[in-house]
Amino acid sequence: MNRSASPLVVAAVAAVAFAAAATSPACAAPPAASSPSSSASSPAAAGAHPAMTTSTFSPPTARPFGRLADGTEARLWTLEVPGGWKATVTDFGAILTSLLVPGRDGTPVDVVLGFDDVAGYEGKHPYFGATCGRVANRIARGTFDLAGRTHTLATNNGANHLHGGLVGFDKKRWQATPRAGARGPAVEFVMVSPDGDEGYPGRLTARATYTLSPDGELWVEMEATSEAATIVNMAHHSYWNLAGQGSGTIRGHELAVAADRYLPVDAGGIPTGEFAAVAGTPFDFRPERRPAAGLGAAIAALPAAGDNPGGVDHNFIIRDWRPDGALRPAAVLRDPASGRSLEILTDQPGVQVYTGNYLDGSVTGKGGVAYGKQAAICLETQKFPDSIHHAGQEGWPSVRLDPGETYRHTMVHRFHR
Repeated sequence: MNRSASPLVVAAVAAVAFAAAATSPACAAPPAASSPSSSASSPAAAGAHPAMTTSTFSPPTARPFGRLADGTEARLWTLEVPGGWKATVTDFGAILTSLLVPGRDGTPVDVVLGFDDVAGYEGKHPYFGATCGRVANRIARGTFDLAGRTHTLATNNGANHLHGGLVGFDKKRWQATPRAGARGPAVEFVMVSPDGDEGYPGRLTARATYTLSPDGELWVEMEATSEAATIVNMAHHSYWNLAGQGSGTIRGHELAVAADRYLPVDAGGIPTGEFAAVAGTPFDFRPERRPAAGLGAAIAALPAAGDNPGGVDHNFIIRDWRPDGALRPAAVLRDPASGRSLEILTDQPGVQVYTGNYLDGSVTGKGGVAYGKQAAICLETQKFPDSIHHAGQEGWPSVRLDPGETYRHTMVHRFHR
């Protein structure tokens, strides 16, 4: 994968990427990530491949993915570009079900956990590949105050609300529209969440668009508008194993996170309100750390205790974030054995790092594989968990969405080998 260097990329690599990934002769520095304002005026800035045009890309194709409990048939859309890159997404939950990524020898490997048909996604599972909302992550006690009213949400994580509730966005049927866009083949999913859905106020229209570029970048872009004041904090929730789904644990992976601070949590996973330094803790994944931070060491330093399965499940505060819509480096995940690495850029202020601690072998996924503890890692860019209970406090992003405003969230998954 040959890519031209740029000033922004040089800064991104210096801030985030591992030295091995940045200097490997198999992968030159990637192109700059641009803000939405600049991408609107320049096809190159928007992520268009310089040697290709919209007509070069074939629109995504669809096939049946199984019947839902209500008798309707879910559809599975395939996005494919030359070189072995292929993603599949379903209109049930706007879920990424697979992503084939070539390795050093060019052989594509599926790097996300999931199921072979829609029945698995309709059943109980830990949000494999899901679009989570209205509010991803946790809301303490399942209540919040907004515009002079107290709203009570579904509680599905002990006493707390998690990832949108009992029937969140991951359990909804979305309307799909295939496109051959400037960046590559894409599918736009749209879904209307009615007023009172899971306890949230306001009729809300949500969008989630997946795009696969010819360089193998997977773009996930989320938007929402509401007819009344509400709260929104959507997230993409894929479980990554760069050695291949079903290959074992991610304890041998290395991680860098562009964060100097993280959010400590209580026994229920709710942030305490403190912004703590990562230095000197198992949460030190700073990119300048040498040797690179191995996930195995971090997991071992955070053992199980009581109902806590151990491992990492915390939000990290992305360095130098500002609410300007620009994409910034968030994290780099690397599998030394295969040589694959995944760089994530986002316009969000935080990234939740979750090392698959609650996986216990009870969920059988693709190919009949039982997913055991730490079989994958989630890197979920988002606003901070439980932000609504810290509204107006210094450093906490707002999750409020009013009529006439548009919530936007972009994350780019950029692979190297």
